[in-house]
Amino acid sequence: MTAQLIDGNALSRTLRTEVAARAAALKARGVTPGLAVVLVGENPASQVYVRNKIKACEDNGLHSVLEKYPAELSEAELLARIDALNDDPAIHGILVQLPLPKHIDAQKVIEAISPEKDVDGFHVASAGALMTGAPGFWPCTPYGCMKMLESIAYDLRGKHAVVIGRSNIVGKPMALMLLAKNATVTICHSATPDLGAMTRQADVIVAAVGKRNVLTADMVKPGAVVIDVGMNRNDEGKLCGDVDFEGVKEVAGWITPVPGGVGPMTITMLLVNTLEAAERSAH
Repeated sequence: MTAQLIDGNALSRTLRTEVAARAAALKARGVTPGLAVVLVGENPASQVYVRNKIKACEDNGLHSVLEKYPAELSEAELLARIDALNDDPAIHGILVQLPLPKHIDAQKVIEAISPEKDVDGFHVASAGALMTGAPGFWPCTPYGCMKMLESIAYDLRGKHAVVIGRSNIVGKPMALMLLAKNATVTICHSATPDLGAMTRQADVIVAAVGKRNVLTADMVKPGAVVIDVGMNRNDEGKLCGDVDFEGVKEVAGWITPVPGGVGPMTITMLLVNTLEAAERSAH
């Protein structure tokens, strides 16, 4: 049995078409959804991510502003800039690209963003909203994973979901989103003594640790859904995930590829969150 692919590129195209239509409807009412992207320093990966985010906005009817600053920018100057963006009615979403230079406290910067404009979903208010089921912004990567499960009409009720990874950006919010859909959730991490014992029980596995081949075929129950959030390079320098794709696809029922799986969905959900922020502001 070879697993069916959950195609993040195809799903992204569908969702972005919906975003463009909703953005056009807002524009007709005199509101153009606006995203400010703040980049501090010259991190090459960050520059690529930022470029992709800006292009996605432009391609789908959103207004975007890129603010680039040298690595020497002080924390106080960055916080002052965020204050100004918080007060700017043309900006509905603010994204500060991580990582930041070491002299800047990333958490302090995230908390400076108005929760109404926290389209990355990293603010403590957004985390609290997710935890309690209140309206707020969901972090884009796990939100994208949930959309992928939705796209295959997968009913999570009563299913056992194992999340590998406990980061604030993916692992923890992913677990809460699965829980909200009535899955039974296990979170595994570097101190889990026998990862395979957990994953072999799972109907759904989300791998999000940034480590190659953390999940192999012998660790997967036949027919399970496997979502690979990892972004690594193999020995040949090619992009790969956390999952041994070639092995696991012969056991799983559904699997996401890397590249072309969760990656495009992350940017798509950023557009969705920005649009949602603009719609709330317009109302």
